[in-house]
Amino acid sequence: MKSLPAILPVLLICLSGKAQYYLRGEIRDQWNNPISNVRIMLQSSGYLYYSGNLGGFGITLPHEMDSLSISADGYYPCTVGVNATQYQTIIIKARFGPAPKPLNRLMSLTKNLSSEEMNRWTVGAETYSSLVENEFLPASKYPETGFAININKASYSNIRRFLNMDNSVPPDAIRIEEMLNYFHYDYASPGGDSTFSFRSAFSSCPWNNNNQLLFLQISARKANMDSVPSANLVFLIDVSGSMDLPNRLPLLKSAFSLMVNNLRDKDTVSIVVYGGVNGIWLTPTSGGEKKKILESIAQLEAGGSTPGEGGIRNAYQLAKSQYIKGGTNRVILATDGDFNVGERSEDDLNRLISSYRSTDIYLTCLGVGMGNYKDSKLEVLANRGKGNFAYLDNEKEAEKVLMEEFAQTIYAVAKDAYIDIRFDPSAVKRYRLIGFDNKLNALADTSNIIQGGEVGSGHTLMALLEIEPVQADPDSVLNINSFAKVSLHYELPSSDQAHLEEYAVPYHFCNFSELPGYYRFAGSVALFGSLLKKSRFTGKTSWDDLLKMATESYDPNDVSQKEYIRMIEQAKKIYHRNRKNKKLL
Repeated sequence: MKSLPAILPVLLICLSGKAQYYLRGEIRDQWNNPISNVRIMLQSSGYLYYSGNLGGFGITLPHEMDSLSISADGYYPCTVGVNATQYQTIIIKARFGPAPKPLNRLMSLTKNLSSEEMNRWTVGAETYSSLVENEFLPASKYPETGFAININKASYSNIRRFLNMDNSVPPDAIRIEEMLNYFHYDYASPGGDSTFSFRSAFSSCPWNNNNQLLFLQISARKANMDSVPSANLVFLIDVSGSMDLPNRLPLLKSAFSLMVNNLRDKDTVSIVVYGGVNGIWLTPTSGGEKKKILESIAQLEAGGSTPGEGGIRNAYQLAKSQYIKGGTNRVILATDGDFNVGERSEDDLNRLISSYRSTDIYLTCLGVGMGNYKDSKLEVLANRGKGNFAYLDNEKEAEKVLMEEFAQTIYAVAKDAYIDIRFDPSAVKRYRLIGFDNKLNALADTSNIIQGGEVGSGHTLMALLEIEPVQADPDSVLNINSFAKVSLHYELPSSDQAHLEEYAVPYHFCNFSELPGYYRFAGSVALFGSLLKKSRFTGKTSWDDLLKMATESYDPNDVSQKEYIRMIEQAKKIYHRNRKNKKLL
């Protein structure tokens, strides 16, 4: 087998973490519609960036003043001067009329909440972020809310990358539910034939003395690896020119090589590539032929454009041709998300992957790279492809996702899973779901529905809600045996039959300090994401408060939790320094 032709790539690397300025802005057309995937070239360096899902962008600058060259297919190019101390709204003119608006899907949904009410939340909010933080809602008017379950963890490792580069984290990169997903909590095995187990805890809120915290812990059944059916896996690997950097294709080659160790003789592996060559790189091969698979991976080289659409179509067609009834059928897409040929925008990719959603072929997305990494595109693909999403910032993370958590990443025990929770207004005055934030354009679409997710083998979901109680003193609440009811909706991987499991949430209050360590640790993770977001809901809570909470609850024998403490210390330095620099401007 011949290697891919070596084509000299344009190196798209990010600026030094020592830069002093961070430019934020958005790209819109003359009708005031946000434009995603617009090419933004920084004149002082020649580095290339792209606008996000709502046209927003954030660029680190070495100087306060600079110029941007803006271009996008179907629009007139332009060059504009920018000032890093001011938010930039850049208008580019379309050559054609506005495109039709696609259907959006929500991460969380509150029953009977009007779009006008939701839109009111965004008044005065910073438009750089494509996410709108969930607000407090009155339980008397909106007693029921819901959110999707998934095992996505990409946000946490992406946050780690920014902090390791000595940079602050863009707000739209912070998804608290994915930060919580990253860690292992006290697993509780489901009883009997149940797919899930449920536990809850109710305590005081460490960042608001007037409020309380509700913890929902849901653990999925662990698949019996001795009896798990055969797997049909298609590795879809981006080998375009933008992948020719150490933290991209070489990292992915190492990651897939590690994964091969978990394959069984009865498993089938295929490789599809797109870039300088777009097609089947390895025909379907038994997992027992590890040497052949490893040699095929080793021969991959980067070069050429990025026809991601063609690669996705080829991978699904190959997966369908090798489909195993009752088995695991999955495409594993590994890329920096920089599609530049064929379907490219989030809306286009949404439509493309939705056409395969009716099949029982799942999609796992592995993101890599920096500078032109397209988090929003991979998130769309994973969510619409009934799959999961991870970001690999180093080989250690690749080992965690594809070796240590192989079963959780590859073998689903439930699909289209989501939770409804209904509060008793006699005990709950207002509540706020922490994380599971929706995109601004999804909130504005009255046709939206909640998008259920895939749950992997042995995954434990931890979700938090901040509660404003009717009675400030929890001891004064009488005759409340259950102040909330949880309904868990899902389907089994090989069936479209709906399943429902219901749980009562008991009113057992305790002080936060009296909670088991894993609940307190989860509370610290939620607070970490809130401080990174500069959420107004955390009040005057400091980085020192967070550090104390985390160090008193983490497991020193857990490598990931030890690293988490170091990340908090690093974030504290970065955000304190940025605050001082802002005062000097």
